[in-house]
Amino acid sequence: MGMPKKLKDFILFDSGNSYRGQVTEITLPKLSRKMEEYRAGGMSGPVSVDLGNEAITLEWTAGGLILEALLQYGARSHNATQLRFAGAYENDDDGGMSAVEIVVRGRHKEIDMGNAKSAEDTNQKYTTACSYYKLTIDNRPIFEFDFINAIEKIDGKDRNADIRRAIGL
Repeated sequence: MGMPKKLKDFILFDSGNSYRGQVTEITLPKLSRKMEEYRAGGMSGPVSVDLGNEAITLEWTAGGLILEALLQYGARSHNATQLRFAGAYENDDDGGMSAVEIVVRGRHKEIDMGNAKSAEDTNQKYTTACSYYKLTIDNRPIFEFDFINAIEKIDGKDRNADIRRAIGL
């Protein structure tokens, strides 16, 4: 029919560590293109010129203190931390399950330690700036962006291959 697939459960892995039962929420990366309007003589209106991807971030909330994640702050390498979101999305039409995986590599841009109050719930919020992003649905690669290596794959097709070839990469 037409029912959407809904997230039933998820887990976050951080550089091989499972955060099962510790991560309460994830804001998955927003994909956005950098566009610039261009209008020249003879044109009746502007055309948006695509200049590539905007920055990608992943935000996640821990239900409390996670020492391994805290120790990653200030990493020197752009891809020091690898986060992997594994989600199970169920189709209410037929009960079928889809496996959704998002892998990012980057470093923590911000850690919000939250409020500290005796006998109250605590949360810590992480914002991870990403230099690599890959979305896979049911083992089908949908998006893969590797900013350092100028790779931009959509549905398995590398849209930047000609650009890399033209500049000798």
